Amino acid sequence: MNAAYAKHEGLIAETVHYRGHDGDEIEAYLARPLGSGPYPGVIVTHHMPGWDDATKEITRKFAHYGYAAIDPNLFSREGPGDPDDVAAVARAAGGAPDDRVMGDLDAAAAHLRTLPYLNGKVGIIGFCSGGRQVYLAACRLDSLDAAVDCWGGRVVATPDQLTDRQPVAPIDLTGDMSCPLLGIFGNDDQSPTPEDVDRTEEELKKLGKTYEFHRYDGAGHGFFAVDRPGYRPVQATEAWEEVFKWFHTYLGGPDHG
Repeated sequence: MNAAYAKHEGLIAETVHYRGHDGDEIEAYLARPLGSGPYPGVIVTHHMPGWDDATKEITRKFAHYGYAAIDPNLFSREGPGDPDDVAAVARAAGGAPDDRVMGDLDAAAAHLRTLPYLNGKVGIIGFCSGGRQVYLAACRLDSLDAAVDCWGGRVVATPDQLTDRQPVAPIDLTGDMSCPLLGIFGNDDQSPTPEDVDRTEEELKKLGKTYEFHRYDGAGHGFFAVDRPGYRPVQATEAWEEVFKWFHTYLGGPDHG
């Protein structure tokens, strides 16, 4: 990360609980710098493998760079246990229902805004299925100030891909998008394909939305994941720079030099 960004060596990270969709109590991982702030907030939306160590590490990364970050367990209702096992239950059921996820994410934004060290701004970032949910949230929620979709698959969806749990292709709601959107994509990805990304960009441009898309050659799906074969350190480093520039522009926060 560029040295111009302030780094916070002292952090606090813990599991918290808040009321999500339909008033259900769900768990979340919250990380922030030590100190009184004010800090901008970021919701970290986990991927289909679930509320795992990798997503929590990303949550701590945001805290290290001056954000109050919350990572809700969107599979809380699927039961406690190993993230892989819980994610398998969710996957077998067809994923988390969109309405439930939107309620949980909206409540996460509200929870962040109750914290005395927040600056009032809240962004959201998501990966894989979480990227799709971010795009949907940017269109359905009015509680967000900026969004980052990292390789969200099925933003563009055919009718046969729609289900009772996920009944709408997020691209069809683009007209309702209410916050600036950053997209991060690998050109070797198959979900979304480069053609899907092209179509999404055409829709955003046609509707006059504030957005930026960054695409990386030699990178496929999940190229931020340091524990997976698809990790691409050069492309990931460049893309993380874009993420932090985007959030600093739209969320503000501490002096970054």
